Amino acid sequence: MPLDPFLEALLATLPPLPDEIDDFPAFRSNETAAAEALVAQLTEPAPEIKSRHVVSIPVDGGTIDLHVFTPFGAGPHPVHLYVHGGGWIGGSAKHKAIDILCAERAAGAGCVVVAVDYRKAPEHPFPAGLNDCYAALLWVTEHADQLGARHDLITIGGGSAGANLAAALTLKARDEAGPRLAFQLLEVPALDLTLGQPSHQRFATGYGLTLAAGEMCVRYYLASPEQATNPYVSPLLAPDLSGLPPAHIMSAEYDPLRDDGERYAERLTEAGVPATFSLHHGHIHISPGFTKAMTAAQRWREEAVAVLRRAHLTGQSPQGNRE
Repeated sequence: MPLDPFLEALLATLPPLPDEIDDFPAFRSNETAAAEALVAQLTEPAPEIKSRHVVSIPVDGGTIDLHVFTPFGAGPHPVHLYVHGGGWIGGSAKHKAIDILCAERAAGAGCVVVAVDYRKAPEHPFPAGLNDCYAALLWVTEHADQLGARHDLITIGGGSAGANLAAALTLKARDEAGPRLAFQLLEVPALDLTLGQPSHQRFATGYGLTLAAGEMCVRYYLASPEQATNPYVSPLLAPDLSGLPPAHIMSAEYDPLRDDGERYAERLTEAGVPATFSLHHGHIHISPGFTKAMTAAQRWREEAVAVLRRAHLTGQSPQGNRE
């Protein structure tokens, strides 16, 4: 399918992503301002939910914030732990786009959503962000009653770099006999940080996210290039994917990370893990949230919410779309 006509016009107006960053506070400030402007123009407002609040929790070497979204209705509710994107160097659970997404999933899927504001590289390189997410999972499990939530029905999800951390978290929880995760929802996931999949080259330029920007993010995230093959860095390269929670993976057609998602679904299935995959045609990496401007983004949102709702009821994902 051709690139969505709206995105063709938008791509011509987007500033190029940097290949290097000299001032990270300035980069993050500019990133936030640009993201807020896009959200104001292109994203539908958040639905009403019962409440939002922020909790600070201790982690090794500091503290992080968890943003908690509670739906209407009597609990206890399922819990969805959400990990935002941003190339491991940017993004935040405080961003308006994440607030909207989490409220949509709390309202639509009837769950408490907990968004993790993990620490960022290069100040906090791998494995700091992953360890922060694991600390959040432990905290949610231990404080489920306080959240009005079920400690026995926790799902994990994330977008882009956040989907990378979410997938890695399922491996870490399995390997360390940690809390059981019932399901994983991975959107536009980065799962091979060697950047060796065919789509990394096929869509290297011209579609917003570039291969050069991805290479930059990996350099800042990892202390050494050799870490790229660590299973907790590149879950797609993990030798053993057995025993992981069922998964639904959603990728964009015109995205350097497209093959990461499809191949991961295949590898999970080969390992005996129920996994489904949806390739969303006409999309680029950043377009799933453009619900005010694109009917296709509304369909993406509806699929993600439906997947979570079904996971809460049955523990399984619906069939994906491999067209």
